[in-house]
Amino acid sequence: MLSRKGIIPEEYVLTRLAEDVPEHARYRARERRARFVGKNGACNVAHKNIREQGRFLQDVFTTLVDLKWPHTLLIFTMSFLCSWLLFGMVWWLIAFAHGDLDHSTRLQREPAEGASDGFVPCVTSIHSFTSAFLFSIEVQVTIGFGGRMVTEECPAAILVLIVQNIVGLVINAIMLGCIFMKTSQAHRRAETLIFSKHAVIALREGKLCFMLRVGDLRKSMIISATIRMQVVKKTASLEGEVVPLNQIDIQMENPVGGNSIFLVSPLIIYHVIDKNSPLYDISPVNLHHHEDLEIIVILEGVVETTGITTQARTSYLADEILWGQRFVPIVAEEDGRYSVDYSKFGNTVKVPTPSCTARQLEEDRSIMDTMPLSPKGTIRKRSVKLKPKFTLTDEPS
Repeated sequence: MLSRKGIIPEEYVLTRLAEDVPEHARYRARERRARFVGKNGACNVAHKNIREQGRFLQDVFTTLVDLKWPHTLLIFTMSFLCSWLLFGMVWWLIAFAHGDLDHSTRLQREPAEGASDGFVPCVTSIHSFTSAFLFSIEVQVTIGFGGRMVTEECPAAILVLIVQNIVGLVINAIMLGCIFMKTSQAHRRAETLIFSKHAVIALREGKLCFMLRVGDLRKSMIISATIRMQVVKKTASLEGEVVPLNQIDIQMENPVGGNSIFLVSPLIIYHVIDKNSPLYDISPVNLHHHEDLEIIVILEGVVETTGITTQARTSYLADEILWGQRFVPIVAEEDGRYSVDYSKFGNTVKVPTPSCTARQLEEDRSIMDTMPLSPKGTIRKRSVKLKPKFTLTDEPS
């Protein structure tokens, strides 16, 4: 501020700021590990140097659906405009070849008043390219204002009429189908499938477990919902081969059993960290942003209302995993039904958890003897006051 007012030279201020920086802060900190899958489910992968671009044209419909909305609307508009202009040129050429545009020819061929035979154009009321373009729009969109029509004079005009109708139907089917598929894409339904912002590691049944919470905000269910997890990390084989993104499946456990879940209310999905788990040697000291670890969670199912298969994805980096915490209960029984408080969806509480790896805990079970037990979380139930019951009896006379 003093330098802006001219009281202190700016060079002096910059020098003092540089001198105040500690020695260890001058070195650039290591950047955070890049995500393979974003928190919103988008895959952080850029495809470069694709030489066979023609493969995308072999599946035109999928390519149109994958385009962004501005590009799709541009193609939608240009497809109709180009077809109208193309067939407008064809109608103009037919009228020109038949002599409909030559007024002198029409006057020479026009008989005397009252004669039965005279000049019959291929398409009535076409005098220029503008009128031919308007007729092309009327034919393809089936407007039919009544001022222009095809006569039986030119078989070529009848053939062009049939071809243009078929082409118009094909364009309508492709473009309208593309618009419908873009508006009903499966990832739209995945917007209401939510995951907890953080995952936790805590004890459950005497074993360290990796836990996360998943929920569905809509009342319509996800049929045949399945969930699976993968650990993505950089590994090296015994032969020295480096795999930058090695995907390792890990076994999931849930209250229903197996990978299928009944997602009526939010569920806590957990993975038991045992000797077959890639998290077997993970401890609290490894949960920082420098650790090369990412856990991807994939939820798949069929939308009940549309029958379309949808998929929701998220990921957790090492610094997004909370050690020694568990999720708070959010399901309560009120007035004879269960209610879910989504304001506490990602809330966690600290619980006693050993600060060691699952391997160390399995080898030395005496660590559990020093751990205090935390109270078990139960479903809250609303207290209901019971009215006293009275019995009416006849008094003896």
